[in-house]
Amino acid sequence: MIRELSTPGELAAACGDDDLVMWAAQGLAGGGRAWAGGRAVVAGAPGISRRDRLAVWGDPADAAAVLRHALAELGPSYRPLGEADLMRQVAERVPGLGRVGVFSWMSLEQVPIGPSDGVSWLEGRFEGQIGRLLAEHAPDSYAVPGGQGVARWAGVRVEGRLAAVAADAWSAPSVGFVAGVATAAPWRGAGLAGRVCRWVSGRLVAAHGRAALMVDDDNVAALRLYAGLGYRRRAVAACVVS
Repeated sequence: MIRELSTPGELAAACGDDDLVMWAAQGLAGGGRAWAGGRAVVAGAPGISRRDRLAVWGDPADAAAVLRHALAELGPSYRPLGEADLMRQVAERVPGLGRVGVFSWMSLEQVPIGPSDGVSWLEGRFEGQIGRLLAEHAPDSYAVPGGQGVARWAGVRVEGRLAAVAADAWSAPSVGFVAGVATAAPWRGAGLAGRVCRWVSGRLVAAHGRAALMVDDDNVAALRLYAGLGYRRRAVAACVVS
């Protein structure tokens, strides 16, 4: 029997407080919804990290059944994601579901230790500078100033110029989310991205209990940086409904 979950507490109990599921549900607010059936949970919300997303958790056979139900309720714009092996098995059971990418979900439950001097939240007057930095040095960033769900930016300046930034974006009540990490080319290798990420991650852990982010598996430097801050890594896969 598949049942809809109505509170974050119910959801946490059903999925073992899985950070990916809790993030995708967005506190079951703003269109967030969740279902449980057997030994599986599916939860998601519209417009998080530029997609309508559904996180999938649990037994593959049960997860496939719950996902079919969720997609019937929400429609094909939603992109399911979950641990890579789970999604491989779910895709075999859900007609029209194909995997479109494998990447890493990384999460952190302790405030990272280390230098973060010079980093601060940036006022609105810096939006133009942030936008230009991203356009030139990180044009594929999902987080942009003024984007839906992008709450605030932190950064560090060198010689009066904005040198590195990161955003608090699409955070859920119990999972803060780091996005938009970028360093201007002249200052790469100086440890500025690590400094900004350490500072933002620490504040998100303090505010939400944990922090998380997504990173492409071929971005070796970023993976090393986040692991050095204490983030733990899980291989996840995203799917699309054809």
